Amino acid sequence: MSEETELAVAIVGGGLSGLATAAHLHLKNPDRKLVLLEASNRVGGVIRTETIDDFVLDLGADMFALNPPAAIDLCRKLGVEDRLILPNKTGRGAMIVHRGKLKPLPDGFVLMRATKMFPMLTTGLLSLRGKLRMFAEARVPKRTSNEDESVASFVRRRLGNEVLQQIVGPLVAGIYTADVETLSMNATMKAFVDMEREYGSLTRATLARRRSGQDSVERSSAGARYEQFRAFPGGMMELPKLLCESLPVGTVRLQCGVQSIERLDDRWLVRDTEGGSGLYRNVVIATPPRVSSQLLLKIAPAASAELSSIKSSSTAIVVMVVRRDDIVEKRRMFGFVVPPIEQRKILAASFASEKFAGRAPDDHVIIRVFIGGTLQPELLENDDETLVKIARSELADLIGLRGTPVLSRVVRWNNAMPQYTLGHVERVRRIRNSIANAPGIHLISNALDGVGIAPVIAAAEKLASKIS
Repeated sequence: MSEETELAVAIVGGGLSGLATAAHLHLKNPDRKLVLLEASNRVGGVIRTETIDDFVLDLGADMFALNPPAAIDLCRKLGVEDRLILPNKTGRGAMIVHRGKLKPLPDGFVLMRATKMFPMLTTGLLSLRGKLRMFAEARVPKRTSNEDESVASFVRRRLGNEVLQQIVGPLVAGIYTADVETLSMNATMKAFVDMEREYGSLTRATLARRRSGQDSVERSSAGARYEQFRAFPGGMMELPKLLCESLPVGTVRLQCGVQSIERLDDRWLVRDTEGGSGLYRNVVIATPPRVSSQLLLKIAPAASAELSSIKSSSTAIVVMVVRRDDIVEKRRMFGFVVPPIEQRKILAASFASEKFAGRAPDDHVIIRVFIGGTLQPELLENDDETLVKIARSELADLIGLRGTPVLSRVVRWNNAMPQYTLGHVERVRRIRNSIANAPGIHLISNALDGVGIAPVIAAAEKLASKIS
């Protein structure tokens, strides 16, 4: 790598964070020289798709949200919005395992709020006592402390333990692959904290939103609001590929990691693992927390220490293609979550070919089963064959799965899901303050400002706007 121009930016890491930052920088200034260094032989990070015969298998994320609008906005800017597909109109809604049976989430229930009362009155997920406790939420005093609170504490305090265990806990844990007892409200569910602070209760906040029309979408949803998501016909790996294609040829350098970053006068010397080096005014570090921690060890020691303290969970996804006739449960659902109190060996299951058309022929179903996470990491000590057996056994019990899968894949995402534990917002603030002492060094990661494709792209857009 030779010396670059002063406007050049080096981006370390070819996951979604790095690619989206590069894309936004290029859109902002097409003449700027960009170099993206990726240590592995592929881009996309935890986004990965395999196409086998007529089956499109997403081995990581399989869709993105419209809110925040950053992802859909970037697709528009790149001219690829017309490629996006919407979820199927049939089979909407998520399910939840309750006493060994699949039951639908109440219509209009969104994470921690019931936007409709009648479905909550009639749901079989809660006992009469649990329902009465939930409906008493309006009388629960507003919390006056500004200290961070766990998701479990917030929900238990406002809605009761039964709502936490049976509904909210598994829903939220499914998003963050986390333990809700330690998951930070301020970092993950700040909107609900603000509702309590402004209105005194979630019930009064919901009434106010209903009067203003803000809950029109939520009132026609069941938990997951699938109409608020989009995907690509060829799987989510299309997104990293499109981001790469939007960049000038030669920008992305695969199998070229970064060995060190050092200050040299008013620029940064980046040495790569291939023996090359380059000087840059700006360097964007878009690697996992532990890698970023090592790169920042001498540049920003406090940030390095904070990053090394961020814990991450690991998950295995068992992807199976099965014959539709081999499933006794005939309801076309998009997926279900499993509360920990059910004491099962899977976290959730997603029916990928039910959500989006074109994933498989109609006489087959693609099922993605999630195993491990923060609460059951020991299950990942099993080999792939055993994980497939676990998935098949659980699905046999829950949906009546019979026969042998047409094909199966196991992908392990080790330490891929950062945990937003209590105090996370303050932790991020300390990291930012430390990096501010190293002008030209920038950090972006799903360990900081939000998990999921849309939040990561939003963070990338914000970062790109700050780099001159």
